[in-house]
Parts: sequence; C-alpha cells; structure tokens
Amino acid sequence: MTLTLVQLEEARRALATPLFADVAGDARVSFEFFPPKTEKMNETLWDAIATLSPLNPRFVSVTYGAGGSTRERTHATVARIASETAIPAAAHLTCVEATRGEIDEIVDAYWEAGVRHIVALRGDPPVAGKAFEAHPQGYAGAAELVEGLRKRHPFEISVSAYPETHPEAATAQSDLDNFKRKLDAGASRGITQFFFEPETFFRFRDAAAAAGIDSEIVPGIMPVSNFAAIKRMSAMTGTAVPAWMGRLFEGLDDHPQARQLVAATVAAELCRRLYAGGVRDFHFYTLNRSELSYAICHLLGLRPQGVTAQEQAA
Repeated sequence: MTLTLVQLEEARRALATPLFADVAGDARVSFEFFPPKTEKMNETLWDAIATLSPLNPRFVSVTYGAGGSTRERTHATVARIASETAIPAAAHLTCVEATRGEIDEIVDAYWEAGVRHIVALRGDPPVAGKAFEAHPQGYAGAAELVEGLRKRHPFEISVSAYPETHPEAATAQSDLDNFKRKLDAGASRGITQFFFEPETFFRFRDAAAAAGIDSEIVPGIMPVSNFAAIKRMSAMTGTAVPAWMGRLFEGLDDHPQARQLVAATVAAELCRRLYAGGVRDFHFYTLNRSELSYAICHLLGLRPQGVTAQEQAA
C-alpha cells in the first residue's frame, strides 16, 4: 500500500508526539470557583481549594451570580481565601442592576478585605433570556466598569473574551472592538469563554493581534465532567461542540470514573496543543471540583509546591 504525503505527515506527527502531555512544567494556571449555597457545598469547595493550592496558581477567582444574586456569598468566599490562604484571590463583579454608588461600596469592601484583583464583567440579567438593560445610575457595560474600578483603587483587572463571539454581539468585529475597549480602559488581560479546539483560540488570538491588541489573553478550559450539561452551557454561550466530542463521550453516562479519565485526557491534549502554539497560562473552570483540574495539571507537568491551603490556615 502506498501512503500519501498527508498520511506520512500524520504518521510522523503521531510518532513524534510523546505518549503523555507533559509540557516541562513551565505552564501557569488559575482556577475559577462559584460561591457555595450549602454547608456541604462549602466543604466541597474548600476541599478543592486545598487540593489545587499546592499547584501554585496565579490566582483563584469566584463567580458572581446573574443580577448580583450571589453578592454576599461571593464576597464571603473571596474574603476567606484572601485571609486564610496565600493564594491571590480575584472577585468577579458585574454591573447588572446596581448603581455606581453600590458598586463603589462593594469594591471598597473588597479592597479592605485585601482583595487586589477583580474580574470585571457586564453580567447576565437576573431573568434568563431577557435583554441586558443598564441601571440608569449604573455602568453601561464592562468597559465603563473597568474605568470606574481604575479610578477607585489600583486593582489588577481581568475581563472576558469570546473566541466564538458573544451571543449578543452584532458581529465578530463589534465583539472584538468591545474587548479592545475593556483593555484600553485599563484591564490587564482577557480570560476567554471555554472552547474545545485549539484552532478556535489561535484564530481569535490572531484576530486580536490584527486589531492592535497586545494584552495577555488566557484560554479558559472547561473539563467535560458531564457532556449533557456541557451541551446546554455551550448552547447558551455560543460555543461550538465538535462532533467528535459527542462520539467520544457516548455511552459514558453510567460510567463516571471512565468519563473522568476521558475528560482529563481530552482537556490535557487541548492544553498541550495550545502550549505548542505559545500559550503558557491556562484558566480552569473547576465547577468546584478538583479531580479533573488536578489530573490535567499533572499531565501538563505541574507538581505540588509548598503547603496546602489547609496547612496555611492552621
């Protein structure tokens, strides 16, 4: 049988690729959590933080519910991380249904609690499917929020980025223009919505560079702990789910441990390919579980350093 040039190239790449995704351990990671609703969920969250903290994350962030619905729980979680661990804590903050004065009070409380990093977002309306409406005395969007934060305190500020375009954006170009406005207003970096193929990120990074954006863009990585849930989230965020993922996770609903192994391998391979394209920073959406993110980081060559969050608090 005669092999084509394409087949030969594929074979060469397959043989040249190691059987593990180790990237020499020089990648940097950050982790995202959501504020717990119950004491049991609180225990799960802190177990996850204790497990992941030895991987020396750049920061961990805590999300903010639609319409500010988790404001108090977000603040309590971020403040505890800031006070009881050595991990830099980042608080998500939105401008939905809040006046500028109310947001000033929130950010002042974060500053007093020792929080120096804000993830500034426009935010989702409290009613699903309802169009965003800025508060008459509030910020019109994330770019204005970033500008307001800069005037209030010298926070480090991260903002969102959408490799596959925000669902509400008129065009990909207008979405990119909005991303640039947020960075020009004073944000340090963009953290992307999750995606599943490396080319999606590389295309966005190239488009951003062509638009004059030279700020850091960190890919957001969502391990697939539940494929049905991922499909629902992807539909809401406009994220493409490749056909091969459906085939890969088919038949694993009743085999959670096997599903975890597959999910870790897929996400680590995505990170390895991103790393090959020059990426060194990865932001993991943990869903308050540590197993998948820890396994992926291990496959990427990261190993525990120092003490755990529990030991720091002792």
